[in-house]
Amino acid sequence: MENVLVGWILILSAYGFVMMGYDKRQAQNGGWRVPERTLWMIAILGGGAGSYAGMQAFRHKTKHTAFRVGFLMLAIADLAAVLYLTGS
Repeated sequence: MENVLVGWILILSAYGFVMMGYDKRQAQNGGWRVPERTLWMIAILGGGAGSYAGMQAFRHKTKHTAFRVGFLMLAIADLAAVLYLTGS
């Protein structure tokens, strides 16, 4: 069961990272944007670490305090869960 949860967090983190990059590119090109609600749901459901990493890597949503603080808190929670589940 622990492996499934860790896998879930890793997959959603990768998805969150990709979605932050995609949304940044769409913002630059004037294309269809990913709704903020969707970005939040990915982060809340286990993709906090990847979403936060994507936010920093792509410099996207960094001026929004709610994203900066919220995604950081979710990233810490996700990383703590992975460490706990893996026994590290």
